[in-house]
Amino acid sequence: MSSEAPDDIPDVAQRVKNVRIEDEMEQSYIDYAMSVIAGRALPDVRDGLKPVHRRILYAMHEMGVTSNTSHRKSSSIVGETMGDYHPHGDGPIYDTLVRMAQPFSMRYPLVDGQGNFGSMDGDPAAAMRYTEARMAPIAEEMLEDIEKDTVDFSANYDDRLTEPDVLPAAVPNLLLNGSSGIAVGMSTNIPPHNLGEIIDATTHLIENPDAAVEDLMQHVKGPDFPTGANIVGKDSIYSAYSTGRGRLRVRAEYEVDREENRIVITEIPFQENKSRMVERIADDVNEGTLEGISDLRDESDRNGVRVVIELKRGANVDVVENRLLESHLESTFGVINLALVDGQPKVLTLKETLQHYVEHRREVVRRRSEYDLAEAEDRAHILEGRLRALDIVDDVVAVIRNSEDRNEAKEALRGEIDPDELDGDHEVDPNVTLGFSQAQADHIVRMQLGSLTSMESQEIEEEYEGVQAEIERLETILGSAEELDAVIKDELQAIKEEYDDDRRTSILEAEGEVTHEDLIPEEDNIVVITEDDYIKRMPVENFDPQGRGGKGIIGADPKEGDRVSKVFRANSHDYLLCFTNQGQVYRLKTYEIPEMSRTARGKSAINLIDLDEGEEITAVVDTDEFEDEESITMVTRDGYVKRTAAAEFENILSTGIIAAKLEDDDALVDVEVTDGTKDLVIATEDGMTIRFDEDEVRKMGRNARGVRGIDLQDDDKVAAMVATDDADDRALFTVTRNGYGKRTLLGEYRAQSRYGMGLIDIKTNERNGPVASAKAVTEDDQLVIMSERGQIMRIRAGEVSQVGRNTMGVTIMELEGDDQVASVTVVPADAGADQDDADEE
Repeated sequence: MSSEAPDDIPDVAQRVKNVRIEDEMEQSYIDYAMSVIAGRALPDVRDGLKPVHRRILYAMHEMGVTSNTSHRKSSSIVGETMGDYHPHGDGPIYDTLVRMAQPFSMRYPLVDGQGNFGSMDGDPAAAMRYTEARMAPIAEEMLEDIEKDTVDFSANYDDRLTEPDVLPAAVPNLLLNGSSGIAVGMSTNIPPHNLGEIIDATTHLIENPDAAVEDLMQHVKGPDFPTGANIVGKDSIYSAYSTGRGRLRVRAEYEVDREENRIVITEIPFQENKSRMVERIADDVNEGTLEGISDLRDESDRNGVRVVIELKRGANVDVVENRLLESHLESTFGVINLALVDGQPKVLTLKETLQHYVEHRREVVRRRSEYDLAEAEDRAHILEGRLRALDIVDDVVAVIRNSEDRNEAKEALRGEIDPDELDGDHEVDPNVTLGFSQAQADHIVRMQLGSLTSMESQEIEEEYEGVQAEIERLETILGSAEELDAVIKDELQAIKEEYDDDRRTSILEAEGEVTHEDLIPEEDNIVVITEDDYIKRMPVENFDPQGRGGKGIIGADPKEGDRVSKVFRANSHDYLLCFTNQGQVYRLKTYEIPEMSRTARGKSAINLIDLDEGEEITAVVDTDEFEDEESITMVTRDGYVKRTAAAEFENILSTGIIAAKLEDDDALVDVEVTDGTKDLVIATEDGMTIRFDEDEVRKMGRNARGVRGIDLQDDDKVAAMVATDDADDRALFTVTRNGYGKRTLLGEYRAQSRYGMGLIDIKTNERNGPVASAKAVTEDDQLVIMSERGQIMRIRAGEVSQVGRNTMGVTIMELEGDDQVASVTVVPADAGADQDDADEE
């Protein structure tokens, strides 16, 4: 044998790459880490499942182990899953199956287990050969329509089968059951939630894509653990939902029985080992670090948790309770809302989590509709062939009988063979054109003679009409995003009706918890808004009362070309509904408006509320005044009036909602809260007023325009509206643009029918100018009047003498140059009195 190497052997050394070992180790570790992250440890945001959970459910689906079949041995399910989809050992698969069946681990268990599946005391489940399982009904919702090409499939580990990349997930499982897992360099810990709350929030987000986390939290109160207990503090929940991370303090539910001198624990924090908790309490008692306890018993059974702590005679119950809270009855749940988005790990807010789920459902419903449409069109095509065959049944039968075999019959039905060329003796009408399609010909040849009866023909026609209706419905869904979203909402609502249950976890206020709002003093503020949407607030005490006819003091310093458009009073802790000229309404907390000096311009309102171009706040309502039976009554510049139930304004988005539908160049002018017993008084710029019963304006939805309230003459416009009743001893305080005004008892304005011309309230002329505002006041109420240039004046209503209707009025505020009154607000007598007392002190 020759020792020389053959010439055709390549130089191996030339194929060796020199690589720095640090770089190779780094890249290899990154590849390994991403494999663990994406392939094992983290859930997908769309269906909320890790691969092992998804594979177990899909294996059960393929095995036919559904909620309405008998239970199957767990070892069989584990074996099928491991053999076909998850070759990582039977232990992890069974552990996952067990957890999906534990009602204390899953808020909505996906597996219905039979046998010993462990306990809250940390007892392990029996071996898989002893337990049985099947799908829970809600798990079938996760797999609904998977056979309709709704999701993508990939090859399994040995390329022998395919498995879904994600489940269709008709329920937002990631938030319903939560998830926990440790990957390489990151971990996830998502708490479970209540199904009804999550579905309501999802529906709200579909209807209002611009909804903020605060809007969604009006539906999702917080996590809802399967073991109940309590979450202490709301700020931590908001932090978790708005950032994706947070620390929740979870407290056991217990009762203090002072008569029996004992404490009974009925619910424990999520993922707490009850047996270990009892042991720790007992150890502390034995070591003397926890005094006052005479006996400790675990009386828990299948009906729930019951741990009884008997106290010694004379023991201080409050002291023992506090020691238990410090050491044993509270735990921390660290929220890390980390999930896979397009295969990449991402920390998500509550809104982002729901957005990704909604997008997934849109894709599923779209693909399902396309699949169903194709099926329906195929069926319609077959039925069209059958109906046509029935119309020419004699010729079809003759062609088939004349044919030598089935293939020749199909060719003749398709028109590929002239019926006259067939060898049979049966006559075929030469004027009949066959021309059936391949699918139709195949079906006709297989038809039975019994299907030629008139009854069968009628059934075919009815089925064809039904299929055509289904095709039209599916085309509508695929052609309209609104219709597709409506399908998603209807399906979510159906699931809610089927599976919704009561919340188990209560949300408690944290004792001694100091929030940002607690640090803000409660005080009356004057809020100023300009036409260019600059806004600020100032304490009322900054403006001392003056006599009528004064100039006032500087209350704002608008920039060149800008003017004050609105001034109103509000308590710093009030929730305000801000109505705009364009018929939108926004919700705002007064303290969110920056407090500034009298000479400051203010801050752009766009930082607080999402005002559009040319949109201005024209009326403000304090939501603390709402009662269930009350209405929001609105009036527009063109004299339209509408009433809408106050309940329709409970959930307002940060981007606002429609309060009234406006047409042409109309604008919303004023708003009052009414209770069905009031009269409405509408004042116009030309000094006219009309008074009528509010019941003449029926209640209507937010999108309605309303009905006519006053018959405006010439170019007159509505300036203001007040609500009154027969017992009202208040007066109508009318202020004009040029700073004149008057005070007249509301009783002098007799009631009329809606949509009349009204009565003269104040004479408007070159001296007075048009009416700027009208307010209902008592003699001791104070008015804050502000001019367009920022002058502000505070005056007691009683400073202006009470006069009758149809008078000129007197000077209220002295204005300089071409300055005019912009807006008027009322400081009620009780608020003014409190402030005067403070001023005297």
